[in-house]
Amino acid sequence: MKKGNLSKKEELLTTLNTLKKSHLKTRIDKRILEFKHIDKTSNDAIFQELCFCILTANYTAEKTIEIQKNIGTCFLNPSQQTVSLKLKECGYRFPNIRAEYICSSVHHKQNLSEILSSYTGEKLREWFVTHIKGLGYKESSHFLRNIGFDDYAIIDFHIVDLLVNFNYISRPKTMTKKTYITIENILRSIAEQTGLTLGELDLYLWYIETGKILK
Repeated sequence: MKKGNLSKKEELLTTLNTLKKSHLKTRIDKRILEFKHIDKTSNDAIFQELCFCILTANYTAEKTIEIQKNIGTCFLNPSQQTVSLKLKECGYRFPNIRAEYICSSVHHKQNLSEILSSYTGEKLREWFVTHIKGLGYKESSHFLRNIGFDDYAIIDFHIVDLLVNFNYISRPKTMTKKTYITIENILRSIAEQTGLTLGELDLYLWYIETGKILK
């Protein structure tokens, strides 16, 4: 069947299967391995990634990656004033409120490794949505993917735009929990049809939409 005769949904599946056979697969496989190699017994390493995902809300991943490189260990400092100042120095857009979120989560730091081994599936994500200020379903899914859990969908506006463009969904007015889970199930179906995990699928979709592979 020629590409011009494909439905939009079939076009996306074809594109994904083509990319899986390209040089892109090596890059994405490498990034997934990097996620899985994070030391889940290190509460400090886990907490720094948690802070990264708190900062990505309504902010660009690329700029947040630079901030994490520059001041990552600062997140381990329980001083809200210090974290806020460092974020301001990096030109971060929301230094005060995100410093508050980070510092309000510090008391969970020493239990993170235990939490990750105590819960599975939706209960694990729900724990972070419920207990960590600044983490919704998208940010909690992002965090879990970045430390090696690959069965959660990261539904940001890039992914919504792509799914709308390929006729998988209508643009939601708000992103409620019900809407998030509904879209996640659609992505899970796409992942199953293309032989990908949700974590891998996110990287391929991000590449299709932005031409970039980040984290």
